[in-house]
Amino acid sequence: MRSRETSGPPADPKSGATRMHQEAGQSAQVVRDQLKANAAIMAALGATLRQMQPRAVVTVGRGSSDHAATFAQYLIETRQGVIVSSAAPSVSSLYHATPDMQGVVCLAISQSGKSPDLLTAIEGAKAAGAFVIALVNDAASPLAMLADQVIPLGAGPEVSVAATKSYIASLSAIVHLVAEWSQDQALLAQLHALPDRLADAWEADWSAAAEVLAPAQNLFVIGRGVGFGVAQEMALKFKETCGLHAEAFSAAEVRHGPMALVGRGFPILALSQDDQSRAGVDELMAEFIDRGAEVLLVGGSDEAQALAHVRRLPAADADPVLEPILYVQSFYRMVNALALARGFDPDRPPHLNKITETV
Repeated sequence: MRSRETSGPPADPKSGATRMHQEAGQSAQVVRDQLKANAAIMAALGATLRQMQPRAVVTVGRGSSDHAATFAQYLIETRQGVIVSSAAPSVSSLYHATPDMQGVVCLAISQSGKSPDLLTAIEGAKAAGAFVIALVNDAASPLAMLADQVIPLGAGPEVSVAATKSYIASLSAIVHLVAEWSQDQALLAQLHALPDRLADAWEADWSAAAEVLAPAQNLFVIGRGVGFGVAQEMALKFKETCGLHAEAFSAAEVRHGPMALVGRGFPILALSQDDQSRAGVDELMAEFIDRGAEVLLVGGSDEAQALAHVRRLPAADADPVLEPILYVQSFYRMVNALALARGFDPDRPPHLNKITETV
């Protein structure tokens, strides 16, 4: 989800009225409208997937869309037991090779549906026998024309270079798809409450994070399970809107080398949804504190939140699958403010375009 130069004059960053802020703030209504518009599509597609019983799912996406695919991988594998792999578009676009995809679902995620390497990969997947599902914001795009089934994201125009509402719309569509596929009525009920929760999350005060990160040069964003794709998205936004070098790591992987960088004052943004991953994240937070790190914690157990030198960022409880979506909604408001505080216009990051035309 990268971008083409926006049309018209830029928003005034000094006023805080950036396009990024405006568009991210629309996410609750986008999801509300999407759930209603896609209800019949998702119910039918869920039945199709149950009948098809795919042997695997292959995801295709770049940037924020690939981070949404990471979220999909954890959700599909844990709820459906179907193996999910992220495709390397270069296999098709550069090396002109196509693995056998008979009995495979190819899940393509894109805001524009126009990136050449994505389209080449989808053409190859279809030729190899894949059933292509496109989650795309532009329902008239070339990607939509190629797909066997289109799931419109319904985010509306998104002109800020930084993808926000289209990323959240991708996550909500993925949850909707998996809930219908697995016939999980409890998750569907929680999903239909998501728009109101997103509205509340948008009002959450994460200014403590902006204060800590305003002078920072580097940080880690930690997540695990369904939270990891959101950690990846947050790290990307720090880089593209704030000029801040951020790297996302799984709580299970950060000890393998990257921990050597963590010392006194090193900033950590940690996400801890209330599922099986929480105990490991709690344990990791204690290790970070012992090393003198500056820890910003979203979610987490009461014990982790009570650790000395941990700054807790407000986060509402929800179904653990949905909690990371709420986290990123609160994050978007904070990172927009952080970009302005650091002297950046988040709508127009240097050297970036809305559509990245990778071959």
